[in-house]
Amino acid sequence: MKILVLHGPNLNLFGRREPHIYGTTTLAQINQQLTELAAQLDVELDMIQSNHEGELIDFLHKHIDDASGALVNPAGLTQHGVPLHDAIKAMPFPTLEVHMSNIAAREPWRSHSIISPAVKGTVQGLGPHSYLLALRGVVALAREVES
Repeated sequence: MKILVLHGPNLNLFGRREPHIYGTTTLAQINQQLTELAAQLDVELDMIQSNHEGELIDFLHKHIDDASGALVNPAGLTQHGVPLHDAIKAMPFPTLEVHMSNIAAREPWRSHSIISPAVKGTVQGLGPHSYLLALRGVVALAREVES
């Protein structure tokens, strides 16, 4: 079983960018934690981070027939990523939206996600644990579909 992990714009700066909001855990550390959990869950991960929406969309399209699920942290595309929203809706597998912070508790303009209607669910506000819980969730959803 292959699970995709998509990290959106500026997430390569985790650990340095606004640590009072996102903490000090780096993207490399998050990916390592995800890789370790994936091994325990007996799933393969394919991960990407891009500051370009088109690259994230191309990644989804590339894996439309070989992935069983996806985690997407759309970052700054959360509020404006119509093409990403449409690409997620086109995928035949469950996708979960992930955010390190609670976007509903931040600036008012951040609270509306254009991505949320395209995904199965959202895990947010738990720092790096959001990713780990989302991985467990999407694997469980994907296994339900496969059985």
